[in-house]
Amino acid sequence: MNGMSRNQQQFIYQILIYVGGFFLFWEWLRPLEQITETKDVAIFTIYAAFCFFISFLQVNWWFSIPLKFIGLVFILDGLYIMERIFSRDWFRVVSDQIVFNSQVIQNQQWWEMTPFFRSLLFLLLLWLMSYLLYYWFVIAKRMLFFIILTFVYVTVLDTFTVYDGKSAIIRTFVISLFVLGLSSFAKEMEKESIPFGKLRKAHLWVLPLIAVVLVSTAAGYAAPKFAPQWPDPVPYIQSATGGSGSGTGGVQKVGYGENDEQLGGSFVQDDTTVFRATAPQERYWRIESKDRYTGKGWEDTLDEPVSELENGQLSFQTFSDEVETEEEQTFLDFTDDAALNKLVYPYGGETVDRINPSNEFSMRLHENTGEVDTLRNSNPAQMDSYQMTYEAPSFEYDQLRQSDDEEDPEEIKEPYLQLPDDLPGRVQNLAEQIVQEDENRYDRAKAIESYFTSNDFEYNTTDVATPGENQDYVDQFLFETQLGYCDNFSSAMVVLLRSVDIPARWVKGFTGGEQMDEDASINGETYDVYEVSNSNAHSWVEVYFPGQGWVPFEPTKGFSNNTDFHVDMDESGEEDPAGGENGETPEGNPGNPQEVQEQNEEAGAAGNLNNGDNQGWWRWGMLGAVIIAVVSLYVTRYKWMAAYIIRRFRNSDDAVSYQRAYHFLLKVLAHKGYARKPDQTLRDYAVDIDRRYQSSDMLFLTHQYERILYRNEQRAEQPQRFTELWENLIKRTLS
Repeated sequence: MNGMSRNQQQFIYQILIYVGGFFLFWEWLRPLEQITETKDVAIFTIYAAFCFFISFLQVNWWFSIPLKFIGLVFILDGLYIMERIFSRDWFRVVSDQIVFNSQVIQNQQWWEMTPFFRSLLFLLLLWLMSYLLYYWFVIAKRMLFFIILTFVYVTVLDTFTVYDGKSAIIRTFVISLFVLGLSSFAKEMEKESIPFGKLRKAHLWVLPLIAVVLVSTAAGYAAPKFAPQWPDPVPYIQSATGGSGSGTGGVQKVGYGENDEQLGGSFVQDDTTVFRATAPQERYWRIESKDRYTGKGWEDTLDEPVSELENGQLSFQTFSDEVETEEEQTFLDFTDDAALNKLVYPYGGETVDRINPSNEFSMRLHENTGEVDTLRNSNPAQMDSYQMTYEAPSFEYDQLRQSDDEEDPEEIKEPYLQLPDDLPGRVQNLAEQIVQEDENRYDRAKAIESYFTSNDFEYNTTDVATPGENQDYVDQFLFETQLGYCDNFSSAMVVLLRSVDIPARWVKGFTGGEQMDEDASINGETYDVYEVSNSNAHSWVEVYFPGQGWVPFEPTKGFSNNTDFHVDMDESGEEDPAGGENGETPEGNPGNPQEVQEQNEEAGAAGNLNNGDNQGWWRWGMLGAVIIAVVSLYVTRYKWMAAYIIRRFRNSDDAVSYQRAYHFLLKVLAHKGYARKPDQTLRDYAVDIDRRYQSSDMLFLTHQYERILYRNEQRAEQPQRFTELWENLIKRTLS
């Protein structure tokens, strides 16, 4: 009786331990389909269970080996061999596979092995593991070593691959705790020589073990946990092997990267030069845009269609033909460390004029995103240098404000108003609050862009959070951290714009770089040289305006948008420099010259009729005095008009007075020969005036004028300084 009880005790112990060992081994098989090209993992799992079962039965080797071998053959036949099993053709296929792969192994060309042979080796490994685990768990009772290996295996895959090991860790913990508890109990039974038959109620020892396992698991799962204490090592490894940029969160190495599905986390600076640009002025260098926001990052769902570029013609334009442009040229020279298999181009890029003729390059355009792949003999490659001709755009403010009169095309609405279904509602509520006082698309976009600079947001690259599993990337930035870099700011602006039905997209490339103390020549024109490094990698926003196209915006705190905007002064009600407002003649103008001539003739006739008459001379004297007064007033009109406006300006600080004062300043400058060119923006004009007077007064006044005019502000900042600088410029110009 006691012998039967001991055998029963050993059997129950062995089967429980062995089943636990199989479930632990199963955790080794689960990730294969995600991290490798292994298919049909379920079939391999079934074969592993079959081998475990045969090993547990402990049948003679001359019976177990044929059983496992037959199972292996049937699996390989079902997966890879089309011929009838065990036919002559079947054996020929198997023989050819073995001979070919044996030669591959001898030549150490492991990558040439066929799927049939790789599966054969894997099945043999499962066969061997079923025996080894039986030995470790049942005979040697050394299960702790395999448990530790399983934890290490799962955690390494969770850290270095796309496999999510959270559930696997919990399962491994539960199984391991149960197996170790069962093993300890069995050892105590054996040590005290207590037969299983003596335990009349088995649940008295099984239930406490189960309770301990469940309570420990629940407590561990529910307990608060520290955030990661060390940075993610993957980005450092990627950086060391040449990868950089966004992609996986954690601490990354700054630079342009293509994978933006998981944004967040800090990065380390990298000042490695990517290219040097010779250009007339600083420009943003565009590479691509992305359309789909996932709540964690960005995906490109508009990768198609793709077309080949012929003769270096860049058939991609972000703005319409209605936008004013100026033709410019640039030359880009890439370093050996660039490894950037994309075309880098400024807004308005038209042609790649010169490519090194010794390299057979072709370009492939993704028509929706503007991404241009550079290829050499159909393989991705970086072009060493090239020259580009581009049409630099200048957007007119009134046209942007009036763009709401047209409807957005459906092909724009669908992809560029997309938002995730689980986007927190407070994001949309915030967007509506920001734009509630603005009536047109441009003002709304500017309000959202300005929101980040006028609030407590901070630009930071070293202490940036990564959103948790149930956190939205933009929501975390807007309401919790308010700290980040360009990806945080630009993603937040796009999401806020889309929340109020303004189509927008996320754009990547480089900022203008650092201007060097040198210049270079392109076609006889001397231009500045800019050095662009990995640290200049950047993301920004493009907003769609019907009739105008995509307009760049810059929400990142500390960065300025170098896109050109201008005002059509003829349409904005500017006074005519040659006359008064609305075409009126200045005060004191004698009016119609014909009438003056007639008056003179009449006066002359009266003098002739009254020769020697004092009254006639008096009339001539009065007429001459009037003419002299009129001429004097006309010649000095700007001085006395300036005095009048200064007096009125000091007594009124409303927006209308500021605009009139600024318009009058433009008239005075034009009168003195410093007129603004027809194609010149106000800011460029201000820079020219300040260069002439060696000051920064005009630029300050222009900035205040634009704030009043385009942000609908009712008064300028620092009105006293505005008045003083305006008076100084007027006096210096008229002196």
